[in-house]
Amino acid sequence: MGRVLGASALLSAAAWIAMPVAAQSFLNVETDPAIPTLEEVAGHAPGDEISTVTEALDYMDALAEAAPDRMQVTRYAESWEDRELVYGVISSAQNMARLDEIKSNMARLASSEGLSASERDALIDETPAVVWLSYGVHGNEISSTDAGLALAYHLLAAEGDQTVDAILSNTVVVIDPMQNPDGRARFTNAFEAARGIEPFADRYTAEHDEPWPGGRFNHYLFDMNRDWFTLSQPETRGRVSSMLEWHPVVVVDAHEMGGDETYFFAPAADPFNPNITDAQKEKQILIGRNHARWFDQRGYDYFTREVFDAFYPGYGDMWPTLGGAIAMTYEQGSARGLSYERSTGDVLTYKQGVEQHFVATLSTAEVVANNHEQFLGDFATYRREAAADARGASDRYFVFDLSDRRWQAEQLGRKLAAQDIVVQRLAEGAQVCGVRYSDGALVVDRAQPSGKRITTLLSQETNLPEDFVDEQESRRDRGLNHELYDVTAWSMPLMEDVTSRTCGQVNLSDASRVSANDPIRALTASGAAFGYAVPWSDTGQAKLVLSALDAGLSGRATTEAFTVQGREFSRGSVVFPLASNDGDMATTLNTLASEIGAEYIALQSSWVEDGPNYGSDKFVALSMPKVAMAWGEGTSATDAGAARYVLEREIGIPVAPIRVGSLSRADLGRYDVLILPDAGWGFQSELGGGGLSALSTFVKNGGVLIGFEGALGVLTSEDGGLLSARVEKAYSEDDEKSGSDEDGTADGTLIDSDETYEAMTSDPEASPDGVPGVLANVIANTDHWLSSGYEDAVALYRGSSIYRPLNESDGANVFRYAAADELVASGYLWEENRAQLAYKPFLMAEQQGSGMVIAFTQSPVTRAYLDGLNLLLVNAVLFGPAHTR
Repeated sequence: MGRVLGASALLSAAAWIAMPVAAQSFLNVETDPAIPTLEEVAGHAPGDEISTVTEALDYMDALAEAAPDRMQVTRYAESWEDRELVYGVISSAQNMARLDEIKSNMARLASSEGLSASERDALIDETPAVVWLSYGVHGNEISSTDAGLALAYHLLAAEGDQTVDAILSNTVVVIDPMQNPDGRARFTNAFEAARGIEPFADRYTAEHDEPWPGGRFNHYLFDMNRDWFTLSQPETRGRVSSMLEWHPVVVVDAHEMGGDETYFFAPAADPFNPNITDAQKEKQILIGRNHARWFDQRGYDYFTREVFDAFYPGYGDMWPTLGGAIAMTYEQGSARGLSYERSTGDVLTYKQGVEQHFVATLSTAEVVANNHEQFLGDFATYRREAAADARGASDRYFVFDLSDRRWQAEQLGRKLAAQDIVVQRLAEGAQVCGVRYSDGALVVDRAQPSGKRITTLLSQETNLPEDFVDEQESRRDRGLNHELYDVTAWSMPLMEDVTSRTCGQVNLSDASRVSANDPIRALTASGAAFGYAVPWSDTGQAKLVLSALDAGLSGRATTEAFTVQGREFSRGSVVFPLASNDGDMATTLNTLASEIGAEYIALQSSWVEDGPNYGSDKFVALSMPKVAMAWGEGTSATDAGAARYVLEREIGIPVAPIRVGSLSRADLGRYDVLILPDAGWGFQSELGGGGLSALSTFVKNGGVLIGFEGALGVLTSEDGGLLSARVEKAYSEDDEKSGSDEDGTADGTLIDSDETYEAMTSDPEASPDGVPGVLANVIANTDHWLSSGYEDAVALYRGSSIYRPLNESDGANVFRYAAADELVASGYLWEENRAQLAYKPFLMAEQQGSGMVIAFTQSPVTRAYLDGLNLLLVNAVLFGPAHTR
């Protein structure tokens, strides 16, 4: 690898050469010399160096080649940067010879259909349990990958070891050693570039200090431990597909945390998702007790229950749990390099981290091997009861309307179908739940083995346990931080902005099943005499318009609704006239619409029955926008990545990333739109005075500047001066605080109650309490073109930023939060925040010179799962320049 080795490193290498092969295993066992060690393949023993992506993949292949009767390697996905993701399957030779049968048996247990008690028992008796061990979903959480490689070696090489023999006989172990190869490559490249003659344990040295965005994220800077039900990234899609092929009964997601921490394993912290059963909680304790035995024997410190809850369904442990598995997060204190000096003064080594992850995951497989019938039985019971519990329920069926956000509803159906959920289609005109669906509907029946996953993902509300909520409110009253780890709301129909109903009875006899890979049906037309109109209703329609513009077609968007040929077209609808386009326009639109699944209508005349005609100034000319984005230090990596992903991959607009520090000298005049993603305190200093000046010049010369969330701090600052809105402090009914006199004394006071004491000691400059995340209703100003396609929507609110509305003399509040009693669509929100957030702006627009500032007080692209807001983002990016030119 081109490293310069110091004397100590050379001695270390020499020592390894002299060591027996058994030393490569972390455990004192005899090993088979025919199984290659990591040192023989990669040049270093486990934990002595950080294995690169190439070394890890090469070693997995080498192990499988050396023991083809006990290990197979499968390529299950490719990253955005074309790196392979693989998993290795390891078991006894007898089990490996019947893998297809084992998969079939697991599928029958998972289906829970048509199995008698005796057939079920027979399957459990003859089927080894599948254990899925995942490592390194965050690319800079480095030790787990080498632990996975070490475990694969140990299971293949150990001889005469009863634990290994039991594991190979009673389980099939799936090792996914590297869930995020792009992130790991980013980390290892930065580490190698920073290291010198010897590693330093000082946490502030360059080898521990990753440059933006760090190795945690994949290419599009997604935290893939939040992507499991969103399925936005190829790595996640491949992993979910593979997991559904194997139906593991136990899943481990091995992580790292701060270097001052020790080791965390299950049981998880409160709150638990209500769709987790007592049996699953008990299995976490069973596994945790075995880990404790191993850790006690080897002198490792650990903790449980204090953090890392089991509530949000997008985690790598929660998604499998809701399918019946016992899934757990393990967290190892990270050296973020080869050595790390803790605040206590002792040094944590990379090798220690690798060893402890190795032991914990080996211990997991051991527990399953020794109790495999119990784990298989509980898995099958969970799946059977998930289906049985929904039968007879008044909310058994979820029904999605296809008459409004058709494309969004179709996309939602396919996302669900990709997650082991049966989705069925009702024909046009079907009547269910007391409603006639003229355009048909999609139906999901909760009475299926994935019923608990369905309930979690599709219900409007997943309630936190009452005792947990009471404790969090008590903690806030006592001035302590709450213990919610992530968002409290994620209802997929709300986030897709799809109309959803529930009812107890639906006739599915004539329904057809929706596949995850089904193309969305296009609604096309031909024979237009005047032109073609694209209704402005969802992301699919926006994709069609943008693709048409990119193909060179000429069209205009309306700022007011119009009616033609008896059909009303909403604000934002786009007309492509024949006179402004060549004779192949119909073919172009048909091809694009068919690829996307979009809709367009043939217009026989420009005459309208109501609203503006095409020649009115209410129609604005469109062109494919040229979009740049602030990128790099100071911005939120996840928000920058999500914004770029949504625009490029979900909508179809290329994005030019410009580093924040380069904005002052970039030629921003080349672009129509500049996006500032969510940002932190360092954004303004990184931008500098020159950058602020460049932003101001860009806007005043006609550019559209779009800011998300934290970036608004720069726009509203005294130096920025581009947005008139102001962020609010926490509201207090008693604003009278006792101040100090010039001589250093204070006025005398009387404290006569707890309330008086709390008012006197509260911080007068405090922000509202931080909110983990709720889905909130936002109401559109339907007189503004920026809200085209909407009357209302659902947005994610998190954090503590609340802005005062713009005065109408300064700009427009295009979307505002609903009234307090109607504000929360889903999730748990502190009452003080609910009261203060009501009627405050979510989306603002302010003219500056010839240009415009568009401000989202909360990011519309978080985790790329707020698809119902994608059309709103297109309004800003596409229509904004049309109104400033």
